[in-house]
Amino acid sequence: MNSKEEQTNSEVNNLENDSSIENLQDSNYINEKTRDNKSDEKSIDIEDEYKFGWSSYSEITNGRFAMIGFLAIILIELFSQQSFLKWAGIL
Repeated sequence: MNSKEEQTNSEVNNLENDSSIENLQDSNYINEKTRDNKSDEKSIDIEDEYKFGWSSYSEITNGRFAMIGFLAIILIELFSQQSFLKWAGIL
């Protein structure tokens, strides 16, 4: 290795060390990392079991049924060539 290559390698290493020191000293960076860890822990603790009332499981289930219902309405309108309300006899 020639002296120019060694010099550029040492400059790159110095820049990497400086940026890691700045990250360690920056309290916002540390707070962001701890927040990320806490959110990961929370996502692991969520259990998929039925609970009465407003819960994440109920919301997910209702959302899935709503998506199936909207898809069914769209398919009915596509295949029957008329609106869903007319097809259902409401209009």
